Amino acid sequence: MNNIEEEVRRRLFELQDLKYKEFSCKLMPTVNPETVIGVRTPEMRKLAREFSKRPEASEFLKILPHGYYEENNLHGFLIETIRDYDAAVAAIDEFLPYIDNWATCDLMSPKIFKKHLPELYEKIKVWLISGQTYTVRFGIGMLMSFYLDDAFQSEMLELVAGIRSDEYYVNMMIAWYFATALAKQYEAALPYIEEQRLEKWTHNKAIQKAVESYRISDEAKVYLRTLKVK
Repeated sequence: MNNIEEEVRRRLFELQDLKYKEFSCKLMPTVNPETVIGVRTPEMRKLAREFSKRPEASEFLKILPHGYYEENNLHGFLIETIRDYDAAVAAIDEFLPYIDNWATCDLMSPKIFKKHLPELYEKIKVWLISGQTYTVRFGIGMLMSFYLDDAFQSEMLELVAGIRSDEYYVNMMIAWYFATALAKQYEAALPYIEEQRLEKWTHNKAIQKAVESYRISDEAKVYLRTLKVK
């Protein structure tokens, strides 16, 4: 173990909250509890901001795989601080194969991506066909974060609807994406539900999440409930 890895681990254990660890482990059944320290997200972000200002941060990003869940999260938060688009994408590509849970996958959203949406969209297409659970999930998450407002294109719905997976964490993200699309691009997203373009479980989960959303009208919710597949 090198110096920066040793320091990171020591700092994380200083921030340990065992009750939070117990809570976190229940939410992440794919993660070995022995690899979870139990550090709250605000503390993680604070630590990432501190380390991002140090030259050793780039050294830490080269250490893969990490031993602890929180080390992975710190890795993700450090990637968010990268200000060069190509460097951020390269760091994401190196890291994605090592992600083994939905929480680490979903926490990353580099700010620099907002300034490079055309290039990012082409990269997302590659992630979506990777066949790797959390790489696909990350790609869908990026579409949901950056392309359901001004940058929206109807073909993006087609990309997500075309994904077929046996993985729960991929299908849950597809459902989440379509529920959000129904909130933000209702007219474009609705035909995918009406025509049952998604697999049954994903279809029904998308409707459930949409009905739970405060951004969708009561009238639309009544209609969406009639579209559930039994």
